[in-house]
Amino acid sequence: MKKLQISDYVIIGLILIGLIIGGFILFKNKKISGLPESVDKKVYFQVMIRGVSITDTQLPFKDGDEAFISIRNVPYTKLKITAVSFDRRKEVISANNQNGYLVVEDVSVPFLFDFIVTLEDNAKLTSDGYVLGGNKLKLGIPITLEGPKYKFNGTVSNIKSAEEVLQMDTPEEQQAAK
Repeated sequence: MKKLQISDYVIIGLILIGLIIGGFILFKNKKISGLPESVDKKVYFQVMIRGVSITDTQLPFKDGDEAFISIRNVPYTKLKITAVSFDRRKEVISANNQNGYLVVEDVSVPFLFDFIVTLEDNAKLTSDGYVLGGNKLKLGIPITLEGPKYKFNGTVSNIKSAEEVLQMDTPEEQQAAK
């Protein structure tokens, strides 16, 4: 076996110093876990469910019920329903008034409803938005609500933290404000 020269020790030392400096530069701004920083917050989100056919005289869900949800077809958990608003399907017709149109109930489909269901849960607030059960919660994300008598598909139409929930309006309140 050959004896190591002083130049060999210098080269080994420079390689080790280079690895240490490279490691510091690479991991300077990263956390050890590699996950973005997050804060747990209570979040309320609304799910818009359009075109639900119901001939029963009772609504399938009401305030205080629990519904099992799936986010992007990934089962999540049961969540509490905090508010439900619904309206019969509407149609816009031409009219001779100041607006030039009139919104009336569509009598051709008397059992067709649109629902807005508000759900609550604790979510992680990251720099990229809210995360529920490992899924990012963003407007337009498909959500399935399932209960003992129903399974409806909808999309997220509004997301608010508990601090902002007082500003979450129903469509009727939004129309009244205009």
